Order: sequence, then C-alpha cells, then structure tokens
Amino acid sequence: MSFEATLWLFCAGLGASAAGGMLGMASGLFIVPILTMFFHIDMHAAIGASIVSVIACSCGGAAAFLRGGLTNVRLAVVLETGTTLGALTGVLLAGVVPVAALNFLFAGVLLVSAWQMFIRREDPAGMSRPIPSQGLAAVLDLHSSYPDKTLGRDIPYEVRRVPAGLALMVVAGLVSALLGIGSGILKIPAMDNALRLPIKVSTATSNFMIGVTAAASAGAYFLRGEIVSAVAGPVALGSVIGAIVGARVLMKVRGERLRVLFLWMLLLVACQMVMQGFGIDLREHAGS
Repeated sequence: MSFEATLWLFCAGLGASAAGGMLGMASGLFIVPILTMFFHIDMHAAIGASIVSVIACSCGGAAAFLRGGLTNVRLAVVLETGTTLGALTGVLLAGVVPVAALNFLFAGVLLVSAWQMFIRREDPAGMSRPIPSQGLAAVLDLHSSYPDKTLGRDIPYEVRRVPAGLALMVVAGLVSALLGIGSGILKIPAMDNALRLPIKVSTATSNFMIGVTAAASAGAYFLRGEIVSAVAGPVALGSVIGAIVGARVLMKVRGERLRVLFLWMLLLVACQMVMQGFGIDLREHAGS
C-alpha cells in the first residue's frame, strides 16, 4: 500500500475516533462506512480494521475518564460478562451473514443511534435520592457517585434493573461483533434508559468496556484473515490520537450544535448503507 493511502487511512482513523470520542462512542461507528465508501475496502476487512481501532480507541480515551472519576469500574466488570457473551456469539454468525444484510443491519443501528441522540436526556444532577440498600445492585455494591464540577460536589447515583441491563449488553456485544462498530452505540442508551445512570457515567463506563468487547471478537477475525495489517495499523494509530482528543473535548465542551451535526451525519451514512445494501452506488451514478 502506498504512503499516500496509508496517510489517508491514518487521518480517517484520527477523525473518526475524535468524532466518536466527542459523542461518547467508539470510532467504529464511522470507520466502517468510511473504509467501504471511500477506500473501496471489503465489508468484512473494514469490520476487522474497525474492531482493532475500537480497541485502540478504548485504550486512548479510557484513561481521561478514569482520572475524572466518571467510570464505574465495578459495574463495567459485571456488564462485560453479557457483552463478551454477545460478542462471541456474533463472531460465530459473522462469517455466514451476507454483506447486504450487514449493510441493512448497520443502517438500522445508525438510525437507532440517531434517535437516541435526538431524545438524549440531561443529567438531573441536582436531584439526588437516597441510595437503596436492597437489590442485586446493592448486593454487588454497584451504586456509586461522580464529581460534578458545576455543582462542586460528588453526585450519588443508584444502579437499577441489573438483569435487564445484562440482557441488553448481550445484544450490544452481538451487534458489535457483527458490525465492528464498538458496542458503545448501544451500551450508552441501555445504561441510560435501563440502568438509569447519569449520561456522563454511561459514556465513561461504556468507553472503558468497548475495548474488552472488541478484543473478544478480534481473535476470530484475525484467524479468518479479515484483519489486514496494512489497513488496520494506520487506522488504529490514528484512533489512539483521536480518542485522546475526543475525550478531552467531551469533558470540556457542551456542544448541542455538534450533536445536531453528527445527528445529520448518522442519518446520511445510514441512507448510504441502505443504498449499498440494495446495490446502488452513488459514485457510479455521479460519474455516468
């Protein structure tokens, strides 16, 4: 592969990871469509490269959230059992699912993500309630608190409906392994709606988990020859740098305009993936 192509892959990984980091998601959400649409890389090879970039993205961004006291590590370990099970199941299905079906599934996940971003609620930081002493979350000691710089104090929160959260984590891991997008796109809504975590805690904990989920499926993709080092290497390197930049921006900036921008980006990419699923290539029509 030429130096110019390698440089462009590095830039794609950096930009996609920074964009995903600002939204609390992994770079895989943007990497797969970028590699397939602009670099004409096979869907399965793009997913393999994306999984490697997701691992790099998690390693690059998790440290900032851990230092900020936002990550609930104990909860992440519990939920990771579900996502790992789902990821291993997805690996077994990935080799037999047609590329067109992956395109449609990817488009569906993008639309779900866009909807969740549209209705995403703000943290009721000033409305703390007593922490319950019963339930699975209490037995596992999952309740915690996070520092709120605006209020200048720690905000306690409770973890609810752990079994429902585990079931949703299985689904998130399954989709992650099939599409190589990083399960944060589904973990964040699941933790926000089912477990009722503050959105900052959901984002930080999800970022901590996505690398482990991706690693559970990366080995199988490597053995099948679907991780091409010439593609995955520069993309992963760019993802590490982009994740650090995105995490810092996320912790400092309240960007509703940025959220709207990426909402439209998700919708546009979803439309493109649907067209690819039907065998319609806009580039061919534009050139004809």
